[in-house]
Amino acid sequence: MTQTARVYGGSLYDLAAEEQLTEAIMEQMSEIRQLFRENPDYMKLLSEPSIPTKDRTDLIETAFGEQAERYLVSFLKLLCERSILAEYAGCCEEFTRRYNVDHNIAEAVVTSAAKLGEEQMEALKAKLEKMSGKKVSLVQHIDSSVLAGLRVELEGKQLDGTVQGRLSGISRKLNEVIV
Repeated sequence: MTQTARVYGGSLYDLAAEEQLTEAIMEQMSEIRQLFRENPDYMKLLSEPSIPTKDRTDLIETAFGEQAERYLVSFLKLLCERSILAEYAGCCEEFTRRYNVDHNIAEAVVTSAAKLGEEQMEALKAKLEKMSGKKVSLVQHIDSSVLAGLRVELEGKQLDGTVQGRLSGISRKLNEVIV
């Protein structure tokens, strides 16, 4: 994340907190970020310097003006006007990071070979909340190279319960004994 994204995302968060709109804006930011991911040509269009800025900001108003909070629409226009719309994803990350800090939420990234079921996710979430003492938001990644088990990253710590991780641990212990 760039310094620009930190500053702009943090400023939007401060405004949203002051106006008590953090939940609404965070949800809408996430939806817009997903739209940008799914439609990269739209993002290129909004960033095209050969198109007058007014036309590009009008496109933002047409697309989001009726659905999104005014502060968020104005924020998108500002990024467009300053030719830094590519920083939007980083702004979303900073906004979410600040929200999580203020609400005692830890984000955990769970990596497994197959998609976990709802019950499994809830059980894992409960265990991680008990371990961390915080509310946990789970993000699941599928990685076919994970043979079995789970790898969880929570607050910079990696908890490796995969078969590969366990075998590596056994191998290290054996090497320590042999050496």
